[in-house]
Amino acid sequence: IYMILTTTNSIDGKEVTNYLGIIVGTTYTSNHGTKGMSLKDIFNSKKYYANYETGLDEAKEEAFEKLKVQAEEKQANAIIGVSIDIEMMSTTGVTMISVVGTAVRVQ
Repeated sequence: IYMILTTTNSIDGKEVTNYLGIIVGTTYTSNHGTKGMSLKDIFNSKKYYANYETGLDEAKEEAFEKLKVQAEEKQANAIIGVSIDIEMMSTTGVTMISVVGTAVRVQ
C-alpha cells in the first residue's frame, strides 16, 4: 500500500474524504552512540557523532513504520499533519522518538 505522509494539513490535488483519528509511532533507543565501536573510536568525536546519527535515523525510521502500521489498521491511505519529537531523557540516556499525525482517506 502506498502511503502519503505530509507535514501539512492538506495534500495538493487530493481531497480528504475521511478523518480517521490521531495516530502515534513511538520508539526508544539508547547507547546508539557507542554501539559496535572500539574504545579508540569512542574517543573520536567524528565517528561517535556519525554513529549516534545513524542510530537516531534507524530509530526514526522505526517510529515512522509504527505510524504507518497504525494508519493501515485504520484503512487510511495518507497521514497529514505529521510532526516528530525527539527527547533525550537525561537521567537514563534513553532517547524517545515520537511521530504524530492524523490518519485520513484521500481521493
